[in-house]
Amino acid sequence: MTLRIDITGMPPDRLCFAASPLAELTAMLHALAVPGHHPHLADWVADVRAGLRPELAERLQEAEFLWRSSQADFLLPARPRPTLAQELDDVDRIDDETYVSAALVTTCGSNRAPLAAPSPLTDVAARERALDLAQARGARQEAFAERLLDDPAAVRARVRHTLEQCADAFFDAAWAGVGARLASDLRLKNDLLKHQGIDAALASVSGAVALSPDGDCITVDKLQDKATAAHGSGITFIPSVFGSPHLVVVHAPGWQPVVQYPVAEPNPPQPVSLETVGLRLEALAHPVRLRLLRTLARGSHTTGELAHTWELTPPEVSRHLAVLRRADLLSAQRQGRYIYYTLNVPAMTTVGTDLLSAMLR
Repeated sequence: MTLRIDITGMPPDRLCFAASPLAELTAMLHALAVPGHHPHLADWVADVRAGLRPELAERLQEAEFLWRSSQADFLLPARPRPTLAQELDDVDRIDDETYVSAALVTTCGSNRAPLAAPSPLTDVAARERALDLAQARGARQEAFAERLLDDPAAVRARVRHTLEQCADAFFDAAWAGVGARLASDLRLKNDLLKHQGIDAALASVSGAVALSPDGDCITVDKLQDKATAAHGSGITFIPSVFGSPHLVVVHAPGWQPVVQYPVAEPNPPQPVSLETVGLRLEALAHPVRLRLLRTLARGSHTTGELAHTWELTPPEVSRHLAVLRRADLLSAQRQGRYIYYTLNVPAMTTVGTDLLSAMLR
């Protein structure tokens, strides 16, 4: 599965790396809402939660659908500004129909409404669909959606005020603390972009982000098949300290593509591709292959040994070993006329974490 961003004919200067206060605040709010995604932030989350005033904690719960499972597109600015206030001013300039449609998308990977889709603010059927989806998520989401559809101006003002309160409560201090890391990352990315080109800059963002061989498309290895374009508008890459392990992409129709990526730790592990994860899960789903792996976990064996141990024919064993080798779960070493197969212990050890990383990015 791949998310594709078509950049055919896009001027090179339309690819931008920049820090965004609003995007980083969104990452912090997501970490507070879903701390299980961010175990490395456990102490920070505990400290912030302990210090929140009850009124602000209630407001954050009220609006958390904007950043919990999916981030509302207007929270990831295509044109980042130096301050949170300036970026919130830009959000205020978005028309109600665009804001509401983005705010009502509350599930990661769900289909965004087409560009010409009826607005739930003016179309009865679209409103009913929006409320049905909100109701399916729970009473709190249903109440938020009803208020948003009945009085978008009031809800927008309340959300902005909530985000402004976050600045005083915890964001300003956290933003100051990550400033040096963000600046360092941006210097690296912009230097690579200037001197080595888009391919090198993208490679430094994540092993899951790449330029297609023909140079006309940026691909993001994610658990969704989506496509968008950045021909004239360009594409913005926003580094995040609090966003790890997520790789968030704005790809909805009518929105300029934006990619929020985690600032890399020193010597980060290369992400395992979704294709490889799929091959490994498929390889492990067969009981015969599990039996073969059980034997290989205890030491190297030949095809003949495995066939004899499990009362299989050598061709049967060879077919199963081929599947396991394609998934890189085995290594093979020839000694004379014999080939000895050995379990790839590191790959087996990380099957679960590789799958989880693929689902979270």
